[in-house]
Amino acid sequence: MLGDKQFEVTASSGSGLDKFQVAYFTASCDDPATNKKYAESLKLDYPILSDPGKKVAEAYGLVDANVKGSNPKRCTFYIDADGKLAFIDTKVSTKTHGSDIAKKLVELGVPKK
Repeated sequence: MLGDKQFEVTASSGSGLDKFQVAYFTASCDDPATNKKYAESLKLDYPILSDPGKKVAEAYGLVDANVKGSNPKRCTFYIDADGKLAFIDTKVSTKTHGSDIAKKLVELGVPKK
């Protein structure tokens, strides 16, 4: 459960991200306690950064600061080894996102471990 939404995610689905030379994390506008509970329930092996004030989400243009209670858009930012933005995925599917990321990493030429 995240906020008032129930999610069904298989912790052992194996996206393959651990096979790449990357650092990855997620960011959420939920508070740290909610994110910790969510991460533990799914046995996630990566951190969830908390942005409950939506300041970072607003800075990245993911939430409309003019609309009170606006929820952030789901996006994935791919930043290369030089710190340059390589790609922004604005069409995130929660069902296939792990494998979608792995495919994009191959496209971007990210080396495997």
